[in-house]
Amino acid sequence: MKIFTSGICLILIVFQLSSCFPGSFKEKANQQFGDQHFKTAIALIELHKVREGAYPESLDSLKFTGDWDKIIFSSVKYQRLGDGYELDLINGWIGKPAHLEYPAEFWKGLGLKKSNLKK
Repeated sequence: MKIFTSGICLILIVFQLSSCFPGSFKEKANQQFGDQHFKTAIALIELHKVREGAYPESLDSLKFTGDWDKIIFSSVKYQRLGDGYELDLINGWIGKPAHLEYPAEFWKGLGLKKSNLKK
């Protein structure tokens, strides 16, 4: 019970601090979490392709995900597109990141055909 109460207190402190820094803290957290969720989803989807020979029908088809990996289920929108897939980032920490960019090299070799982050 003590650990549970400590966890709740920590969460309340984080939310309290985030309201003290409405712009910078929240935006930075959305950027960092959004980036991590997007990259984790790509890694799991591409690993599935290597193991199974095809991209997953849905994110529910992913095997051997860790507990933290499952966060992507509410952070990205996935759709298989024939020999590739579409992946959109829909959530970061507590909202959609304002702006994420990746260099052209990041997209090389991926089956990612469409994304709301891909230019």
